[in-house]
Amino acid sequence: HVQLVESGGDSVRAGGSLRLSCTTSGYTYSTYCVTWFHQTPGKEREAIASIYLHNTYVADSVEGRFTISQDHTKNTIYLQMNSLKPEDTGLYYCAAARLPVRSCQNWERYKTWGQGTQVTVS
Repeated sequence: HVQLVESGGDSVRAGGSLRLSCTTSGYTYSTYCVTWFHQTPGKEREAIASIYLHNTYVADSVEGRFTISQDHTKNTIYLQMNSLKPEDTGLYYCAAARLPVRSCQNWERYKTWGQGTQVTVS
């Protein structure tokens, strides 16, 4: 049974940094995509960053500012967010699924989600 718990959201000033954590249990890293999604009211969840095996993906909108990484010893996936902008405000969710790599950014393919963590940039 896969479980995900996000943490690390906060309110920060533009230009600041945050590190979000997604603590996981119940699956094998090597066979799962783990993706961070960003959601704002009235919009679909947008894939921000994915990690699959040792491959990573980062959306164009956050390229050069956000980094995804993993620590197997802590069963945790991180999203390092630097140079934050007001448009980065929203709920951030992590999701995990056994998917082909081409589907990792498709939110509709995920059934297992964390509860979300709020990021507010002003």
